[in-house]
Formats: sequence, C-alpha cells, structure tokens
Amino acid sequence: MKEVKINTEIIKLDAFLKWAGIVGQGSEAKMYIQNGEVKLNGNVETQRGKKLTKGDIIEFEGESYKIV
Repeated sequence: MKEVKINTEIIKLDAFLKWAGIVGQGSEAKMYIQNGEVKLNGNVETQRGKKLTKGDIIEFEGESYKIV
C-alpha cells in the first residue's frame, strides 16, 4: 500500500487521483470514477466530488493508496 500525504483536511476523489499521480488529467479521473473503477474503503465510489480525509483507502487497478 502506498501512502499519499495531503496538505489539507479534505480532498475530493478526482483531485486525489491527480494529486497522487494516478491519472494525468481530471477528465481521466472522471471517466474512471464514473465507470466504477475506483474503490473507496472497499466500496465502489462513483461520486467524483466525494470528500476524502486522512485514513481513507483508495483502490485503483490493483493498487491501494492510503491518505496520510
């Protein structure tokens, strides 16, 4: 599991995917999220504006990322 440090209390899911370098553009993040390819804490998340906080775990393409 990779740990990704954020500098704010919350970050939106699509912004997190960009911040962590998982996707190159926001449009990619939107597509993956809407297609149900991203999991948040073990559940498929389709809201790209979903607010994430420290401790949340995001899964995408077999990789896990923990917000610290």
